[in-house]
Amino acid sequence: MSELTYWCELAWLPPGEVAAGVVVTVGGSRITAVTPGVAEPPAGAVRLRGLTLPGLANAHSHAFHRALRGVTQAERGSFWTWREQMYGVARALDPDSYLRLARAAFAEMALAGITCVGEFHYLHHGPDGTPYDDPNAMGHALVAAAREAGLRIALLDACYLSGGMGVALDGVQHRFTDGDAERWAARAEALCAAYDGAPDVEVGAAVHSVRAVPPEHMRTVAAFSHQHGVPLHVHVSEQRAENTACVEMYSATPVQVLHEHGVLGPRTTAVHATHVSEADVSLLGQSTTYVCMCPTTERDLADGIGPARAMFEAGSPITLGSDSHAVVDLFEEARAVELDERLATERRGHWRAAELLTAATAAGHASLGFPDAGTLCPGAWADLVSVRLDSVRTAGGGASAGGLGAAEAVVFAATAADVHSVVSGGRQVVAEGRHVLGDVGALLETAIVEARGVGV
Repeated sequence: MSELTYWCELAWLPPGEVAAGVVVTVGGSRITAVTPGVAEPPAGAVRLRGLTLPGLANAHSHAFHRALRGVTQAERGSFWTWREQMYGVARALDPDSYLRLARAAFAEMALAGITCVGEFHYLHHGPDGTPYDDPNAMGHALVAAAREAGLRIALLDACYLSGGMGVALDGVQHRFTDGDAERWAARAEALCAAYDGAPDVEVGAAVHSVRAVPPEHMRTVAAFSHQHGVPLHVHVSEQRAENTACVEMYSATPVQVLHEHGVLGPRTTAVHATHVSEADVSLLGQSTTYVCMCPTTERDLADGIGPARAMFEAGSPITLGSDSHAVVDLFEEARAVELDERLATERRGHWRAAELLTAATAAGHASLGFPDAGTLCPGAWADLVSVRLDSVRTAGGGASAGGLGAAEAVVFAATAADVHSVVSGGRQVVAEGRHVLGDVGALLETAIVEARGVGV
């Protein structure tokens, strides 16, 4: 196995500190050595300018939502009116067009420094709900798309059984369902078997929401996660209307329903958790359930601001996701966790840059079933994301300042456009800001036009 050597002008190393002159040696897909304090690049080393981070983890994605950017912003409405436009895209896709759209969306993520995606997958069957010849054809398209774009993927296969609490499925929602949790589990077992032993694919489970999965079916999904030791994700309390309907139906909040039916726990991620009570925060924290914040989507859909710091202090690790891809930029998601909390509390300084970078890296990877990623240390996945510190946004936090403020400059000022180099699993997928697939903008344009069809 041949080795490659990278010399990082600055690198973010455990336990969350910036070091200068860091040599990272890579063998295959793994880091074999990390040596800080090397003043000049060794002979033959690849020089990485700026601040080099571990790969970023996008812990919550719906790839096909990328086709909605620039369309749904034209209307007022709410989450529920936005959802109808989302259903239009969902209605139009097949495995081939889904692969093209997801490949372009994942390539955009790679350009933003993301090396692993948690794809919350519920677009399973044909337009009328009839399974494809291979019932997992849409899931296989997502895995192929991630591999071509250079990302690892946690394919979070979602159980989706009802159109709302006590409401029958309608229209395109029939694409999402297997009929009951047992049939969902049988299909998920086949998907899991197809990638048994694949180091770059983790097949996880998802309870779509308390709206879409009646409580009596939740334990089957949780049992799948426990049996296989894989992640379990669930949308939680994204809108107040969801909470109201849940209390009316079950006399309990969504978090309480999930707790009572065995869904919460250290392999589980609650996505959004925007409108949670103090009791909900305690249940999430005591069970060490991850919480995935998706601030750009939550503000795009006017959902609200979740109590991220309170959940973190209660025991829930925080992760980040781009969700509907109104923006694909985990630096923006990270700083929004702090800045939104400032708006809600009228106080500054809730999060340190190192805490937010951990949410974007190690915590996110762990929540997706890749605990050996998201850190620059021997044995970890060889993911190196280098961010410019000399752009108009980040200038002043670079090596000329001894690295002072480099992490803060990246978290609070950088954008995805400042990422210039991405090594994912030992493979360089972005060099000088260009993806190996070529013009990702053109790929997106073609795929989105095809996906929109007559749906949007």
